[in-house]
Amino acid sequence: MNITKRAVLKGFFDMLPLCLAVVPWGILCGSLAIQNGFSAFETQAMSLLVFAGSAQLVAIELMAGNTPLLTILFTTFIVSSRHFLYGLAVRHKVISQPFRWRLPISFVLTDELFAFSHHRKAYKTKARLIYALSAGFSFYIAWNLWTLIGIVAGSVLPDLTNLGLDFAIAATFIALVVPGIKNLASLVTVIVAGISATVLKSTGFELWLVCAALLAMSAGYFTARLTQKKDSPL
Repeated sequence: MNITKRAVLKGFFDMLPLCLAVVPWGILCGSLAIQNGFSAFETQAMSLLVFAGSAQLVAIELMAGNTPLLTILFTTFIVSSRHFLYGLAVRHKVISQPFRWRLPISFVLTDELFAFSHHRKAYKTKARLIYALSAGFSFYIAWNLWTLIGIVAGSVLPDLTNLGLDFAIAATFIALVVPGIKNLASLVTVIVAGISATVLKSTGFELWLVCAALLAMSAGYFTARLTQKKDSPL
C-alpha cells in the first residue's frame, strides 16, 4: 500500500469515532429544522454549505423564534468566531503550502479536525495534508449523512428533541475541550463559560451565549496575563 492510500485510510479511521459521536447531533439538527418549518432542501443545504453544527442549531432555533436578523447574524458570528482562532493557530503550518491545499483544509477545519492539528508535523508534508483532508472530508460526509437521516426522521417521527439528543452536543464538546485544559488560563475559561452560560440562560437573557463566550475569553485572557507576570523575572 502506498503512502497516499495509507494517509487516506488513517485519516478516515482516526476521524471515525468522532463521526459516530455526532450521529445524535446531526439527526437532531436535521429533524429540528424540519419541525421548525424548514424544507428538506434548505436543511440539507445548510449542512452542505455552512457545515457548522453549533451555529446551525443556534440559527435554526433563533429563526424559528422570529428573532431579529441582526441578533441571528451576531450570535452565529460569535459562535463560529472560534474558527478564526483555529485558522490562526495552524496558519504557520500551512502558509508554505499551495493554495489548492490551503483552501479545502480551511473549509473542513472544524473543532474535530483542529483536535488533530497539534502534532508538530501536521500539514507539513503531502502525506499529512492528504491525512487532514481525508479526516476532514470524512467528517463532512458523515455530518451531511446524519443530517439527511434527521430530515427523514423529522418528517415521519414525533418531536425528537424529547429524546435528549441535544446532549450529544455537550458530550462532543466536553470530549474535545477537556484534553485541551493544560493550564490555569484554559481551566478558568472553561469554568467561567459554564457558570456564566448557565446563569445567563436561566434568566432568559437573549444574548446569553454571546455574553458567556465573551466573559470566558476575557477571564482566560486576564488569567494568562497574570500568570505570565508571576512567571517573568523581576
